[in-house]
Amino acid sequence: MNTPANLKYTKSDEWFDPATGKVGITDYAQSQLSDIVFVEILVDEGDTIEAGKAIASVESVKASAEIYAPAGGKVVAVNKGLADKPEAINTDAFGEAWMIQFEGGSAGDVMDAAAYEKYCKERSH
Repeated sequence: MNTPANLKYTKSDEWFDPATGKVGITDYAQSQLSDIVFVEILVDEGDTIEAGKAIASVESVKASAEIYAPAGGKVVAVNKGLADKPEAINTDAFGEAWMIQFEGGSAGDVMDAAAYEKYCKERSH
């Protein structure tokens, strides 16, 4: 499981980069969902959202899931190309597959990488 130390994580498996404001789903989440086949971003540039609001919906060959904002703030960018290449979530969850970007985003209830790894291990037993 890949959990970059510079990111923050939620219990619902989203990541937030405090340095860039980018948001996506974790490597753990994509591995649990398996092959991602559909992504719909539910917010747009200019929207102001609160932490915990649904920002995207993803579907895989196994399940579907709502993706929630790990932070609140103004959405300044949406990765519109992700809808055309949803499999990028499986191959590059922390890079090419970012979903939205906040400006001045303030993190909600998030964990550091070590706490998130521990949380994931506890769930797998």
